[in-house]
Formats: sequence, structure tokens, C-alpha cells
Amino acid sequence: MADFTLDPPRNHESIPPIDFRALLNDEQYNAVTAEPGPLLVLAGAGSGKTRTLTYRVAYLLSQGVKPGEILLLTFTNKAAKEMLHRVQDLTGIEPQRFWGGTFHSLGHRALRIYGEAIGLPRTFTILDADESESLLKQAVEAEDKTFFKDKTHPRPGPLFDVLSLARNTQLSIQKTVTLYFPQYQDIQHRFEPFATAYEKRKREQNVVDYDDLLELWLKLLTTAPEVAAYFGQRFRHVLVDEYQDTNTLQAQIVDKLAPHHRVMAVGDDAQCIYSWRGADFENIMTFQHRHPGTVIHRIETNYRSTPEILELANAVLLAQPAGRHFDKELRASRGHMQKPFVVQTMDDREQAEFILKRIRSLVEDEGVSASEIAILYRSHFLALEVQLALSRAGIPYQITSGVKFFERQHVRDLVALLRFVYNPSDTQAWQRIAVLLPKVGEKGAQKIHAAALEHATMMQQNFLDALATDDVKSKVAKDAREDWGNFCDSLKQVSELLESAPPSAAVETAIDGWYGDYLKGAFADYVERLEELKALVGFAARFDNMQDLLAQIVLLNSETSDRHVDPEAEAVRLTTVHQAKGLEYDVVFLIGLADGQFPGRRSIEAGDVEEERRLFYVAVTRAKNELYLSYPKIATRGGPGGMMLTPSRFLLEIPSDLYEPLRIKRSFGW
Repeated sequence: MADFTLDPPRNHESIPPIDFRALLNDEQYNAVTAEPGPLLVLAGAGSGKTRTLTYRVAYLLSQGVKPGEILLLTFTNKAAKEMLHRVQDLTGIEPQRFWGGTFHSLGHRALRIYGEAIGLPRTFTILDADESESLLKQAVEAEDKTFFKDKTHPRPGPLFDVLSLARNTQLSIQKTVTLYFPQYQDIQHRFEPFATAYEKRKREQNVVDYDDLLELWLKLLTTAPEVAAYFGQRFRHVLVDEYQDTNTLQAQIVDKLAPHHRVMAVGDDAQCIYSWRGADFENIMTFQHRHPGTVIHRIETNYRSTPEILELANAVLLAQPAGRHFDKELRASRGHMQKPFVVQTMDDREQAEFILKRIRSLVEDEGVSASEIAILYRSHFLALEVQLALSRAGIPYQITSGVKFFERQHVRDLVALLRFVYNPSDTQAWQRIAVLLPKVGEKGAQKIHAAALEHATMMQQNFLDALATDDVKSKVAKDAREDWGNFCDSLKQVSELLESAPPSAAVETAIDGWYGDYLKGAFADYVERLEELKALVGFAARFDNMQDLLAQIVLLNSETSDRHVDPEAEAVRLTTVHQAKGLEYDVVFLIGLADGQFPGRRSIEAGDVEEERRLFYVAVTRAKNELYLSYPKIATRGGPGGMMLTPSRFLLEIPSDLYEPLRIKRSFGW
């Protein structure tokens, strides 16, 4: 049985005097020096949230609270280290004397010490992501050895993502699939037994996965009263960073750790944008109900953006439904500059050309550093034309939220399929698509290709026809044979279109065929990746033949992939809005602001765009000096002719006197 004695009392720490009044603004000071109790600190964008939390720790220490009585919960170890090192600079107290870190790291620490109280031996080991998926695969195949042979079924990785999200949100698997993984709706009833079998294997092997560090910590606090009482006595003050990002498990852990209600939750309901990762907006909205007597502190002085940008940001917040948010109004500490610009362009290409010209002017004429310019977007496919324009112009850029469009895994797969159909002698393209088949490795792919080539030569037959023969099929791995006919038919359909239709038709057929089915099982974010592939249809519509299309893709890749940009180098930043949260730039271009693009089509169809509106708010508050909000009138990704778009409803909600409209002339003057 674990020892539940509290740490022996220390002598009062000698803390150097800190002039909190001089170091903090009024709002920060009031929060930092607030009386102990339930505190909800609503820290607006750019208002010094981290500073407030750091000084709160220092203030508690200055009031005689011992380091071991403070629990600091964060979402990254980096954030905890930065805060605690800053506390050390202020107070001289070493970081290791606190319990400070991520929910998962502190959950591991608690389970390692007290896990035996819930039957978890101290000798447990933690599975990494690959090991967790491997164990899940074993559990599934023991239940149904044919499950993974159907390529439309989720592979172990995507299946693990489904189960993980259900665990972190405490939703049923059925509800989780309906909300976040609609491609698996028809088979979701099969997942529950798999989850049970996976849990059993973990217990038998005395291993835990990443999610267990939260689930079992909560179980420990819920079912082991001695442990819960110990933590409740030990941690007299619980501080939580980015509270709006907590999932259901994390919020419950915080509540269990603070039966005394001396908890300070710091966050911003307007920046809750990660529901797809499990974050629960209701946690921050119901905090004061779960902690009676909560005192709310608002920190609304913004040190980042101009008054004009903040007026627009405040207008975004005012459009939220009444009663579903906390009232707040960002106030600028800076002087006035120009209003944000709203830019309407004819299509994605014209949008990219406008951005390119404006960037050149900013860098060459106005002395703005390229690395202080960011292009933000809701989804990767919206940035395709911008990437092409920057590449052609030789302007260095970094994609901080992933890789360049044509280097993304699923895009490369589809391009390889097109390359192989166009040129069956392209063995590199063949290798890339053949190994996507079950149990087909590089050597197996080579044998299949050699057999098809031999058969085609001997029978004077088309190579794709030879692939479908029984002679070649006999060389295919047993697990892939069931899929082989569909694979060959899909290649043949694409091939036939190369001779009779424009490249865009071949691209669309390739997406709708065998590879589209593969995509459904291979990636949990299937819907988003499918949308990115559809962007290729519009790109292909520019070309009259497949040869030109494929050559252009290769040339674009060779122009950019060998140009390794130093993270510290002068380069324009391209990133999704999600990845930009917490960052700031002198100049921000927010592109694709059309209904169906931002907000996305799925959220519009579901009748719930509130998280998208919060995402829009996060985007506009990244800008310090200049903000450009642009949208195309025509979406070209659907193929020739395009589709008419309407401006984002989020733009239409903003009073027109808060921005300057820019109309693009054919000469790109404004």
C-alpha cells in the first residue's frame, strides 16, 4: 500500500520581493493576486495569458505557499518548462520542486506511485503509438481475421483514432463515428468488441497506452478514496493552462484534484477550436456551475494587434449566439493603423497572384521580413494555387502545418497512379501504388511487374490488360487477390480516359475508383484528404493532356523540394489556422473565405458553424499590423467551368465600416 503522508513542512521560503503592481497591468494584477478559490481567467488573444499564470505561481510562493502544494497542468511540456523557469527567475525556486507538466506526464507520475490502488502494478510499461496500433491489430485479428482485408475498413491506425477519441470524450463509439468518422458509419457496430479485446490484452501484458494515462488517473481519483484525499490535501492550488482545450477526462481530473475548489483555470472560450481532437467547449462554459462561487477575471488588453484589427475581431465575437459564450472585448494597447482589407478575386489563381504581388511589395518596398508574413487557410487544398505561385516566383516559403501539397502522401499516391497508367514502364510509380495492396512489399511488386511485362511481350498485349490475367494474378500475394480485380479495373478505366477525355476526367475517375476506397480505410481524416484530392481535378483542368499535367507536377516538386529552408531563414509562412494558434505575424493573408471553404461544407450541412466562427476569430487575431481577408468568386477545383461561391457568412456578419474593400483589376492594381 502506498504511503499517503504529506510532505514534511518546510521552513518559509525566502522569496525576493516582487513588485507585482509594477510588472502587471490592472487586469493581470487582479487575477494574479486574487483570493484563493475557484477562478476563471478569460484571457483574450494576445493579452498575456502565460504571463498571468506564471506570476500567479510566483505570487502564491510569495504568500508562503510551498512549491509542492502547487499543481500546474499544461498541454505541452515546453509550456510548463518555460513557465517554471520563469518562476525560478522571479523567485529562485527550482522547477523540479513543483508538480508541473502535461496532463499525461503527471498522470503517469501519479500512476507510477499509486497505480496499485486500482490494480495496476508499478512495473507497467507504456506503449508508443506504433506499438498501440500493433496490439490493437492483434486483438482485432483474433476476433475477426478478415476485418483488415477489406480495404474500406479502417486500418489499425485509423481504428485506433476512432477508439481514442471515444475514450477521451467519453462518447459512445457509435456517436463518435457519427460525428467525426462518417465513412465508417455502416460498420461502427463492429468496433466495440475490438475495443474490449484490446483493453483485455493491455491488462494481460501489464502495458498502458497514452490514453490510459488519463483514463486510469481518473479511475484512481474516482475509485481510490485514500489517493484522492491525499491529492486533495497535497495540492492546495491547482492551475490549468489553456483550459478551453481540455477534453472530458481532463476536466473531470481537474475537478477531482480540487475538491477544495482552489483552482485557477486560464483560457478563452473564443479560442476553443479542437473538438475534432476531443476538446469540449462545455468544460469552460460550465466551469462556474461545477465550482460554485467562481470569480471571473477578464484580461482584455491586447498587446499584439492594431485597434482596427481588434475592432474586426470583436465584431466576430459579437456574432456568436447569445448565451453561448462569455462576453469580452479586446482593447488595443497600440496606436492606430489602416483597417483590414477584404479582397474579392475572380478565382484561386487570381487570389494567389494578388498575394504574390502584395508580398513582393511588402518585402522589397516596405522592408517587411518575409518570415513576418503568414498565409493562413482552413484546409490544405485551399493553399495549392498560392504554393504554385510562390514556387514559380522563387519566393522561399515554409509550410508550418505539414508538407507541400504535391508532397502529401495521398497526393503522391494518386499522382503515382496517374504516372503508371500513362507510362506502365515507370517502375517507381508502380512500386508506390502496388505496395498499397495487402501484403505486397517491394519485392512482391517487382515480381508482379516482371510477370506482367513478360506476359504482355509474349502475347503482344497491352500491359494493363496483362496485369488482369490469371498468370499475373498468380504472382500476387494471397491477401491482395480479392482486391486485384478492382485494382486492375480502376487502372484500365483511367487509361481509357487518357485517350478520350481531358486529364481532369482521368483524375476524377482515379479518385472515385480503387484508390478512393483505399483512402477510406487508410486515413481517419479521409473526408479532408478526399477534398484535397478533388483539388487536383481543378488543377488538371488547366492542361490539355496528361503528359503536360504530369510534367508540370514534377517540375513544381523539383523547384521546391530541394530548396531546404532554414527554420530561421527569411521565408513566408503558410499554415492552417489550427496550427497558427498561439503565433503572431506582422502581416496575415487569410484566404479562401467563401461559404463551403470557411466555414467548411460539413459544418454548414450539420447546422453548427460556431467552432468555425471561433477558428475565424483565431485567424484574424494572429495579425499584428496588416490583415487581408480574401475569397474567390469561382472555385476552380471542381473542374472546367468551376462553381460560383458566395463570401463567407463570417465576412457578411462584419459591419462594412470595419474594413476596406479591395477590387482586383485585371492588371492587379488596387
